[in-house]
Amino acid sequence: MNKLNAYQRVALLTVLATLFLILVGGLVRAAGAGLGCPDWPKCFGVWIPPTNVADLPAGFDPTLFNPVHTWLEYINRLIGVLIGFLILLTFALSFRYRKTDPIITISSAAAFVFVLFQGWLGGQVVRSGLEAGMITIHMVMAMVIVNVLLYATYRANRERWFYPLDAKNRSFFKKIGITLLAFTMVQLILGTQVREMVDVVKNTLDLPREMWLDTENLLYRIHRSFSWIVLILAVVLFFKIKKEHVQGIFRRLGITIVMLIILQMFLGLGMERLGMPGVFQLLHLVSVAVLICAEFLFVLISNPSSQTSLRARTRA
Repeated sequence: MNKLNAYQRVALLTVLATLFLILVGGLVRAAGAGLGCPDWPKCFGVWIPPTNVADLPAGFDPTLFNPVHTWLEYINRLIGVLIGFLILLTFALSFRYRKTDPIITISSAAAFVFVLFQGWLGGQVVRSGLEAGMITIHMVMAMVIVNVLLYATYRANRERWFYPLDAKNRSFFKKIGITLLAFTMVQLILGTQVREMVDVVKNTLDLPREMWLDTENLLYRIHRSFSWIVLILAVVLFFKIKKEHVQGIFRRLGITIVMLIILQMFLGLGMERLGMPGVFQLLHLVSVAVLICAEFLFVLISNPSSQTSLRARTRA
C-alpha cells in the first residue's frame, strides 16, 4: 500500500480537527460559555479579549464578563478559524484529482463554502443570544461539514478501505447503515432541542440542577423512545457481523458503531438520573458526532456501486 499523498494526509487531518472543534464547542456549551464573547466577530469589542474586568472597553456591562467563559469561547473561535484554513488547504490540494476524480474537488469546495456559511451562522447564534433553534442549525451544519470532508477523504482512499463482501451481505449492511444514520441524525436534532429546552429552564427558573430536565416533556420522551430503536438496530448489526464472520475494516467499524450506541444510551441515562452533569453532556455530544461519522463511513464502504467502480478502476 502506497503512502498517503499530501491531499489524503491533510484531508484526514481536517476531518479529525473538525471533530476536535465539535468537542471544544461542546465544552463551551457544557460550561455555559456560549456568550463568553457577547459580540461578533470581535470579543468585547477587541480582537484579543481582556483577562480582567478592569480592562473591559467602555460600553460593556462588567457583570457579563467571566474570564474563563470569555477565553473558552475565544479559543473556540480561534480553532474555528484554523479549521477554516485547513479546509481551504484541503480544497487547494484537491485540484490534483480534478481530472481523475472531480467529485473529490467538488466535495472539498463544498466543504469550504459550508465552513464560510458556518462562520457567518456562528455570528448569528451569538447575536441572537443563543436563541432556541439557532444552535440546532449550527450543530447540524457542523455535521454536514465534517461528513462532506469525510466523503472526500473516503473517495481519495477507497482502495485502503475496501473489504470484499458478497452482494447480498453488502446490500444488507448498506440498508441497515443508512437506517442507523437516518435515526441517529434525528436523534441529534431532537437531543440538541432537548438541550435548548434545558437551557431555557436553567436560565429562567430557579430550580435545582436535577430538575432542569423535564422527563415528562413530549420532546424528551420521543428522544428517549427513538434511542431504543437505534439500540435494536445496533443489536441486529452486531449479530449479523458475528453470523457472517465479517472481518477487517467492516468488522472494526461495525463494532465501533455498536459500542458508541451503547455508550450513548448510558450517557443519556446518566444525564437523566444525575442532574445533567457537564462531563456527560460533553461526552454525549462528542460521541454522537463520532457515531454519525462512523455510520456514514460504514454506508460508503458498503455501497456496492462505489466498490464496483473501484475494482474496475484498479483493473484498468
